[in-house]
Order: sequence, then structure tokens, then C-alpha cells
Amino acid sequence: MAESLRGHCLIAAKRLRDRNFYKTVVLMVEHGSDGAMGLVINRPSSVTVAHALSEHFKLPETDDLVYVGGPVEPSALFIVHNSLEFDTDESPVIPGVYVGSSAEVFEQIVRSSAEGNPDLRFRIYSGCAGWGAGQLEGELARGDWYTLPAQDSAIFSDDPYLVWDELMAKVQDSNRILPQLSGNPEWN
Repeated sequence: MAESLRGHCLIAAKRLRDRNFYKTVVLMVEHGSDGAMGLVINRPSSVTVAHALSEHFKLPETDDLVYVGGPVEPSALFIVHNSLEFDTDESPVIPGVYVGSSAEVFEQIVRSSAEGNPDLRFRIYSGCAGWGAGQLEGELARGDWYTLPAQDSAIFSDDPYLVWDELMAKVQDSNRILPQLSGNPEWN
């Protein structure tokens, strides 16, 4: 393994047709010699956060949705947030973005959000994406994924359905061999 992809996004190549990962963007949370773990950041479910957590919290109904984080452990919930205040022992995945490390952190973030903390951003994921030792490296070598450093604007995008297209455009721009042609043929 060359270097860790923690803090990077995997962008599914157009040729990757696996129904779990077609046109997905995965935030890499862990990556090492033992394997890798990430969360699909652009696949909202139809389940609201309030409904998903109704047995644990009494939350006001909002438009916030639980995201499908991947096919591994679909009943496990993960939380990604932007507040060091709640997770002082956790190292950020990228600067200013953390993955909740305990049930207490999960509860504090959800309650703080329900109380109207305007600066708090978070997403809840059901399940995750996981790879065994060497598996992700094989998929990368086969061309199934592109990588870019993760940005909080993609993780907390207001329109998750555009994230794959936006990052794929960045991948194409960074790998362009010829300069982009202008729309006006006279300028070429």
C-alpha cells in the first residue's frame, strides 16, 4: 500500500456498475494495510433522521434524511459532523470534519441540532463501505475509482445528487491531456 486514502473521496468510475456503488462518492474514513472503510456521501435514503431515531430521541420532524453509507452493516449508524466541541478525542477525517466516535457524541450532536445550533452540520449514515486487505488497491488498479482530497462542501452538499457529477468534472479537468476547447470556434 502506497499511502493512506483517509480524508480522500473515491469517485466511482463510469464503468463501475456495481449497484451499491454506481455513481457514488465515498468519503474514506479509514485506510491501512488491514483494509479500508468509508461512507457513501451522495445517496440519501427516504428515511428521515427523526423517524430513524424515534426510539431513542424525540426530535422535531425535518427534511434531514439518513444517507445510505454503504452495503456493510446496514443497521449500524454513523455520524459525520463539523464540531470539535463534541468529539475532542477524535482526529478529523479532514480539517473540521469528524466521524462520531461514541453513542454520547451521537446524542450530543443530534440534541444540539434539535436545539437550533446554526453552525452545526451533520449527516447520519446507515451502513458503510468496507474493503479487506488489498481489495481497494485492486479496485483502484483496475480503474474502478478515482481519488480526490475530500472537501466539506462535498460532504455537506445541499444537493447530494450533484456531488458525483461535480467531482467527476474535477477528475476530468485534472486529467485533461489537451486544453479544453472554447465554445466559440473562432477562439480556438
